[in-house]
Amino acid sequence: MIYLVTGGSGFIGSHLIERLLKNGHSVINIDNFDDFYNYQIKIKNTLESIDKNPDFEFSDKEADIKRLTVISQSDKYQLYYQDIRDKKGLETIFKNHKIDLVIHLAALAGVRPSIERPLEYEEVNVRGTMNLWELCKEFNVKKFVCASSSSVYGNNEKIPFSETDNVDRPISPYAATKKSSEVLGHVYHNLYHIDIIQLRFFTVYGPRQRPDLAIHKFTKLITEGQEIPFYGDGNTARDYTYIDDIIDGITKSILYLEAHSGVYEIINLGESEVITLSQMLGTIETTLGISAIKKNLPMQPGDVQKTNADITKAKTLIGYKPDTDFQNGIKKFVEWFLRK
Repeated sequence: MIYLVTGGSGFIGSHLIERLLKNGHSVINIDNFDDFYNYQIKIKNTLESIDKNPDFEFSDKEADIKRLTVISQSDKYQLYYQDIRDKKGLETIFKNHKIDLVIHLAALAGVRPSIERPLEYEEVNVRGTMNLWELCKEFNVKKFVCASSSSVYGNNEKIPFSETDNVDRPISPYAATKKSSEVLGHVYHNLYHIDIIQLRFFTVYGPRQRPDLAIHKFTKLITEGQEIPFYGDGNTARDYTYIDDIIDGITKSILYLEAHSGVYEIINLGESEVITLSQMLGTIETTLGISAIKKNLPMQPGDVQKTNADITKAKTLIGYKPDTDFQNGIKKFVEWFLRK
C-alpha cells in the first residue's frame, strides 16, 4: 500500500511513519516544517522515523531541509517540503503518486496560540484539509483518516465524552477548526463517496512529544531547576494517551477503512484514565526524583476543565485496546527525555 501522511515529521506523524515502514508499506510524507517549534526537532523526528542516524549539523532551514529531502528519498519513502495551504503544490504530489489512502495529521496545533492567530488556524486546519479532500476527489482517492481533537467537546458536562455528544459549543478557535473539518468531511463523504474516519485524539504524550506541551515542558523545567507555570488549582484533568496506543488506533482505523466501504465515522482515541494536573506533576516529580518549583497562575482562556474519553466505540469498531497506564507512560517518556 502507498500511504500519504501529512505532518509526518511531527510527533504523532513520525511515529506513524515508523510503524508503517516497519510493516512494509510505502509512505509519502508531506510536512512544511513550520516554525511553531524548532524545525530541527522535526528533522530529528524524520531521521529517527526512517531509521537514519539522527545526528545532523544544522546550518539554515532551507539548506537543512533540502539535505534531509535528499537523504530520505528511497523506494519506500518520499519526503516533500510542502504546505497544505498550497493546493497546486499538493496537486503535483497527487499526480506523481498513486495514493491508496491519506492520513491527515498536519495542523496548526494548540488552544492558546489559536486565540491569538484565529485566521491562520482557519487557513491551515480548514482550508488546508479541504485542499486535500478536493484532490482526493480529483484523483479518486477514496480512503481518508483525519486527525480531530478532544478539544471539540469544550467544557462538556457529561462524563465520559461520547462521540454522540453535542459538540456545537467549542471554546477556542482551534477546537472550532477541528469541529469544522469533521462537518466538512461528511460533505465529501456524502457527495464524493470518500470513506473517512475522524479520530478525536485525547492529550497524546510520549517520546518526541512537542516541547511546548505540558509533560515535556514540565520535565525540562524541573530538570533545569526552573519554575513551572502551574495554571489553576491543579484540579483540571486530562485523559492522557500514550503515543504507542494512538498509533495502534490509527493503524487499526486504516485496516478498517481498507476492509469496508460507505464509511464515515468519528472515533475517540483516549486512555479512559483521567489524571489531574496535580497528579501529572506529582508523577513526573516522582519519576525524576526531583521536586518542582511551581509558579501559580490563573486558568488560561480556552482551556477546558476536564477531558475523559468514552472509548467503547473504538474498542468495538476497530479493536482499539490501549495498554500503557500513565505511570508507565511517564517512565518511558522520562527515559527518552534523559537520553536525548
